[in-house]
Order: sequence, then C-alpha cells, then structure tokens
Amino acid sequence: MAKLILAADRIIRARALIQQARDVPLSPEEGGLFDFSYRARVKDFLRQARDMVKFIPNSPSASAEMKAEVKKIYAEADQAEKAILHPPVA
Repeated sequence: MAKLILAADRIIRARALIQQARDVPLSPEEGGLFDFSYRARVKDFLRQARDMVKFIPNSPSASAEMKAEVKKIYAEADQAEKAILHPPVA
C-alpha cells in the first residue's frame, strides 16, 4: 500500500517541483523554447506539482490556510508556466 503524504509535505514537494521546472536547462543548440522535449519536461514538472495538491481542498481535515496555500501553488504553477514557456518579447 502506498505511503500517505501529509498535506504540508505535499505543498513543500509541489513548490520543489515548480522550482525544478524553472531549473530545467534551456539549450539554444537544440531549438531553445521550441524544443518539444524541453517544453514537455517543464510541463510535466508543473503537472506533477498541480497533481500533488489537487485533492487537498476536498479533504475534510484541510484548514482554510491549507486551502489558501493550494490556491497559491496553482497560481505559482501558472505564473511559472507563463514565465518559462511564454517569456515577454523584447
């Protein structure tokens, strides 16, 4: 049986996954932002982060603070995706 992970640990792990998405190396030789494997790795880390906290708001033991943290995680993931994959054009 799978080991249960506490909600606070899930939030910490989700933030770490978002940071990993930011840390994926961008190689200009392989196409930069247009490299499909780069985009897939970034999107996969962000998907994992969202999935990590997806069910916390539905938990009866989740406090209002936890639910607010989950909303922040979703906002961070969305902001990271825009910043990483859709940088502003100079």
